Amino acid sequence: MIKRTSIKVRTKGRGTYEITGEVRRVVEESGVTSGLCHLFIHHTSASLMLCENADPSVLNDLETFMSTLVPDGDAMFRHSAEGPDDMPAHVRSVLTQTGLDLPVDRGRLDLGTWQGVFVWEHRHAPHQRRLTLTVHGE
Repeated sequence: MIKRTSIKVRTKGRGTYEITGEVRRVVEESGVTSGLCHLFIHHTSASLMLCENADPSVLNDLETFMSTLVPDGDAMFRHSAEGPDDMPAHVRSVLTQTGLDLPVDRGRLDLGTWQGVFVWEHRHAPHQRRLTLTVHGE
């Protein structure tokens, strides 16, 4: 059995946006009892991550690390068509993930105790991000 669904996530700019609840809902409504849920984000300046969702300082520390690793407006970047965060957003996306595979067991998303699914927006401006979720299995 395969169930494919698209969802949209509105961001308010750079940061992380938890979508675990929406992914859980899609999995539970799919009718798949055992298999995988594949998530794909259709953008080059945002990504997906599986990360701790209990302590917000983890997400803040990741953003601090990424800002140090890939600073906005760095002179090494030539591509800046949409501003100083344009090329850094693309680099951040390449360094992270645009797809995730998550286990489905007994009709539910099978995550660890402190795991959550997030969209990581790399641009400063708000965006609407499109994701495709494909749940497949028995």
